[in-house]
Amino acid sequence: MKSSIQEITAILGTSMAGGFYAGRVKIGEQVFALIVAPKADGEHADIVWNDSRETVDGALSYNDGLANTHAMAAAGSKLAQWSLDLHIAGHDDWYLPSQDELEILYRNLKPTAEENYLYARSGINVSAVPPTYPYTSELPAQTAAEVFQADAVEAFDPAWYWSSTQHAADSGCAWCQDFDDGDQYGNGKSAALRARAVRRLAI
Repeated sequence: MKSSIQEITAILGTSMAGGFYAGRVKIGEQVFALIVAPKADGEHADIVWNDSRETVDGALSYNDGLANTHAMAAAGSKLAQWSLDLHIAGHDDWYLPSQDELEILYRNLKPTAEENYLYARSGINVSAVPPTYPYTSELPAQTAAEVFQADAVEAFDPAWYWSSTQHAADSGCAWCQDFDDGDQYGNGKSAALRARAVRRLAI
């Protein structure tokens, strides 16, 4: 099974495991293939992270979105519970991506040809496999996977998407990413943004 996953994951946007291959993430010592859900079944528009400014213990990981999502759900987040309740193509282990997992989705499946937002160290992702470096205005470029290009059936909207990572310095905020130009921002948890579920497979 592992060898077949490694073969399939050579092409970003490949249909597999109930969704589409979106890249690789390292959590601890384990490398995973990141699978993004189909848009029709696994994307939510205009939903808040939660309704409280209180710290959500266990939702501070930059790479383990599954752990974050369970912590969010335990604290009453409807967004987290929505993702955990998904049943898509026989799979029920979907969750809200962490900040680093969300960045991998943007980097590898960027819908637009807009220049990237360049601020400080934007684009550095030590959880990505291989680790990535700061964005340039042109890289990452628009994805080569046509089904994820702007206005295509699986494309991310050029809009802000929630991650499951709470802001470490401000418990009233959580991290999100703009899928138009890649900007990452700590937004108030009561803001209504988009969300896209993922699952992962050990490689």
